[in-house]
Amino acid sequence: MLKKFSRSLSFRLLAIFVLLGGLFVFGTLKAIQIVYNSDDIRGLISGHLSLHVSYVLNDIGSPPRIERAIGITERVPVDIRMSGPNMDWASDPNFPQMSELDFAPSPTFSDDPGSWVDELQGVEFAEWKHHRLLKMTQGDYDIVVSTPRISDMPSGPGLTYLIVGMGLTLLLIAYAAVNWLFRPINLIRDGSAHIGRGNFNHRIANIRSDQLGDLANDINQLAADVERMLDAKRALLLGISHELRTPLSRMRLTLEFLQKKEDKESLREEILEMEKIVAALLEAERLNVRHASLVRTNVLISDLIKELLNDFFSRDSDRIQVSQQDGGLRASLDEGRITLLLKNLLSNALRYSKASDGKVELNAAVEDSDLVFTVRDHGPGLPEDDVEHIGEPFYRGDRSRDRESGGTGLGLYLATLVARAHGGSLRLRDNSESGACFEVRIPLV
Repeated sequence: MLKKFSRSLSFRLLAIFVLLGGLFVFGTLKAIQIVYNSDDIRGLISGHLSLHVSYVLNDIGSPPRIERAIGITERVPVDIRMSGPNMDWASDPNFPQMSELDFAPSPTFSDDPGSWVDELQGVEFAEWKHHRLLKMTQGDYDIVVSTPRISDMPSGPGLTYLIVGMGLTLLLIAYAAVNWLFRPINLIRDGSAHIGRGNFNHRIANIRSDQLGDLANDINQLAADVERMLDAKRALLLGISHELRTPLSRMRLTLEFLQKKEDKESLREEILEMEKIVAALLEAERLNVRHASLVRTNVLISDLIKELLNDFFSRDSDRIQVSQQDGGLRASLDEGRITLLLKNLLSNALRYSKASDGKVELNAAVEDSDLVFTVRDHGPGLPEDDVEHIGEPFYRGDRSRDRESGGTGLGLYLATLVARAHGGSLRLRDNSESGACFEVRIPLV
């Protein structure tokens, strides 16, 4: 979840808003504090507060007079309690007793440099049930003023909760606005995924008349350009293949009129080799794109392997050992191309191992929701320098693999493309002096 949010542009932008807002609030408070900490401002505020305290004490008198205290409560929405020698009076019978209150100097009113206002001499503060109380001393008497009135309980949320609630509300509004602003990104991403899978006729709908809308239009134009390029490339390749096959056919016809058997066999091998390369290149072009079209059918794997051996390896059937998972294994595959993949793997294994080395093993099973084919031979294995080049077209690292061996360097390349077209992979699982094992994994779903 955290990783998902960290990749979200809207979340990042919102985090920047929050950070900037926090820095603004912090900077504003610090600026106010610096201003208030100046001697002129602190002295001015402290002087006014001290003057108000003096007014209250002078108005009540010394010793305190109850009728004057009552007059203050009638003019100002406060309650007063006075206690001292022979006096304990409160303007409200619910006014707390002095013993219930814990008076102390306020950190706001202090001579410390970090405080907002200078200390008020002879004044202490306390809180009781959301009421703020101020205690002043007049001779032997303590005078406590409560605001608001004792009978008036504060309604609604406190200032802190109000500020926090307002801040959270603004954050939610900001998140909704940012989310709306970046919503087209998901549509653009989905559209790009469709185009990336080869659906070049897919177009991202006109989102908005802004920069994201311009980006969507650019992607649509890119898809159209790529589609035209691929069509042109495909047309060119088909044209070349047609032009190549025509002289090849003429060469095969001329071959029949040659007199020398050695020349005829040599030329026939050359023509067959060229035909193999042309056919392999055509198939590679069809598969070497992300949108390779597969003709999938529900294939019974045992029948596919049986037909593969009968059609291509009838002479070498005694050299191939097949093992399959029981239960009538089936999968949705392009049968012709999977047959080509297995044919190439088995041909390589038979070509580069001897009958005396042991049988070539073909295994088919299901592992972790994948259809897995393995082809193992017991030949000399592959040189370590050649392993990293597996699947590259025309690569034949082993110098013994010359034209007489029948290898073109396209077998594993085509096998790799077939596996990828099915959403799977081909890899060299084991390689040693006692043979090599290739593994093909194809998702079942």
